Amino acid sequence: MSVVDVHAHLLLPELHAAVERYSPSGVAAAAELELRRNGAESQAHSGPMVGARIPKLTRLDARLAAMDAQGVDRQWVSVSPNHFYPWAEEGLAVWIAREANRAVAAHTAAAADRLVGLGVVPLQHPERIVECLDDAILGRGLAGVEISSFAGPAPREDGSESPRVELSDPRLEPFWARAAELGAVVFLHPFGCSLDERLDRFYLANTVGQPAENAVALSHLIFAGVLDRHPGLRVVAAHGGGYLPTAIGRSDRAWRVRPEAAGCAEPPSAYLRRLWFDTVVHDAAALRHLIEVAGADRVLLGSDFPFDMGLDDPAREVAADLAAEGFGEDEIAAVLGGSAEGLLRRSA
Repeated sequence: MSVVDVHAHLLLPELHAAVERYSPSGVAAAAELELRRNGAESQAHSGPMVGARIPKLTRLDARLAAMDAQGVDRQWVSVSPNHFYPWAEEGLAVWIAREANRAVAAHTAAAADRLVGLGVVPLQHPERIVECLDDAILGRGLAGVEISSFAGPAPREDGSESPRVELSDPRLEPFWARAAELGAVVFLHPFGCSLDERLDRFYLANTVGQPAENAVALSHLIFAGVLDRHPGLRVVAAHGGGYLPTAIGRSDRAWRVRPEAAGCAEPPSAYLRRLWFDTVVHDAAALRHLIEVAGADRVLLGSDFPFDMGLDDPAREVAADLAAEGFGEDEIAAVLGGSAEGLLRRSA
């Protein structure tokens, strides 16, 4: 049985240092926003947490040793979302995407039998996304790209703000079309939450913010008909899709009774079987429900490696949860790796 972790991160200190040299004010403004969103207490804990995990986030030998200890055969490696830089102006943003794609490709190529790479695109500049997607897939041989749940508004160097880009934005249509054409995996992983200071204590920016952002982003894709227009899309949602799978009945009700919510061809719940989800839900009953509404072939092992909100021993933890919930060996094997391998074959 192959074990595949689709949610594992890479940190790029050299890239960040270069961005900071080029735009110190942009990096400083982003850090201030993070402090405001997360609160001082969470930021004080997060710094040492990340620092202790730098080897696993940067060194190939440390990553492979951790995978061996976890019994993980393959990882899908995506950058830590702090490398999205959603505030970056157009030229810088495109340079960042290309450099990140190059770095991910180099890291994963050094252990090609164990690692699969996902690149990035500048979501805040829709007119430049397709070329960066092509750079990742065709230029660097990556399996797909990682995107956030939205981009902007963010302060620009000239003091103005960039416009908000939601995943339903018509300017993203060429991106969705090209991603479907290439068979690229699109890994949806939020960075930051638009609820901002309302979540600045108790680590709510993560525990509430991440699931909320996943739910909002997926709802934009569904209700705007993106999945109808591009049925070949391979969208994988981090954190089990957040709140959406457990509250999907409310979306179905709105689709039936509200004309402004009827932009998709089928009830929203039908689209859960057109998406893929990782297992980072931290609850056996929630994982069972996710499989019930999406299917075992649409739920993929994920750990959020190597951060503290992830799974320390993903394969064994998820297998135990699924067995306790009454799932059989075939379904467990699908979640632990079979479905992820099948998705890559479909995308190739």
